Amino acid sequence: MIPISVVRFGDEEERRVLEVLRSGRIAQGPVVEEFEARFAELTGVRHAVAVNNGTTSLVAALTALDLRPGEEVVTSPFTFIATINAILEAGATVRFADISPDDFNVTAGSLAAAITDRTRVLMPVHLYGQIADMVSIARLANENGLMIVEDAAQSHGAAQGERKAGSFGIGSFSFYATKNLTTGEGGVITTDDDALAERLRIMRNQGMRARYEYVMAGHNYRMTDLQAALVVPQLDRYPAALKSRRRNAEKLCEGLAGVAGLVAPREIPGRSHVWHQYTIRVTSDASVDRDELSARLTEAGVGNGIYYPKLVVDYASYQDRDDVVIEEYPVARRIAGEVLSLPVHPELSDDDVHHIVSSVRSIMGAE
Repeated sequence: MIPISVVRFGDEEERRVLEVLRSGRIAQGPVVEEFEARFAELTGVRHAVAVNNGTTSLVAALTALDLRPGEEVVTSPFTFIATINAILEAGATVRFADISPDDFNVTAGSLAAAITDRTRVLMPVHLYGQIADMVSIARLANENGLMIVEDAAQSHGAAQGERKAGSFGIGSFSFYATKNLTTGEGGVITTDDDALAERLRIMRNQGMRARYEYVMAGHNYRMTDLQAALVVPQLDRYPAALKSRRRNAEKLCEGLAGVAGLVAPREIPGRSHVWHQYTIRVTSDASVDRDELSARLTEAGVGNGIYYPKLVVDYASYQDRDDVVIEEYPVARRIAGEVLSLPVHPELSDDDVHHIVSSVRSIMGAE
């Protein structure tokens, strides 16, 4: 089976983890600080604040904005459930905007249509590794006096022009096991706001500015040095890993061109894609539907995944709630029934890519 993702560590990760273990200091410490500095540099911001997971990074970013009950955060209905959970945990109301079929992200136009007099935050989700149109979204936020929180969980290093994901507003990243960069579990909040960064650092540490100097009600959101030791060596290899992901994506696009009913993903001009997932669309005119293609690819030894099979508004736990505003999202609903992700990770060989392409083409009658 060619897996949809691979988690593999090398000698340098082992060395750094053993170094932390032997130091006797395994909780948050100098290795977390090293990671924060390196990730801030990668993202092009002044501050990166590490926390224990990606959901926490969203919750902390939103909580730091002091949202009041009834105030709204507008986001995508086509996302991982953590996006909506974080908004609700921060005490805000969730409203949604529709997405583009070209990049799977909310558009500035759909966000503008969703803004009300209660809107405080726009939260685009940079899905599958491609940044949303943040130039347009940032302009919209500025015109309406709104904050931006970027759910960049899947898009470490993605960019629009010269600006990276997580630098247009407050950025939120995940370092879950299968992400392009991983600490197993972990998250980071990015910002250029000195006061906000200081508040986040206090919040993650039980509200302490210094030992037993409690200045706010806080939490234990800390990342450990053991986690950070895993990711620091990955940062050195990340440019090469991205090059491999892009090469694999280009080969997949070339090999799948011309298959009836299959729409390959593309990198939007002016934006860079970090290919966390390679996500095709299987449209209504295909010879097989998405679910059949998925099942037959599994039989052929090609790992694949459906991210995500439903809109977040379709789950019963979010319906009939006053703090979740549900309307119609025709593009997102259609896309949820079409998407299928194929392996694109750096561990793929040329033979693997050939097998993926030939299997898809054979199943879809395009040999």
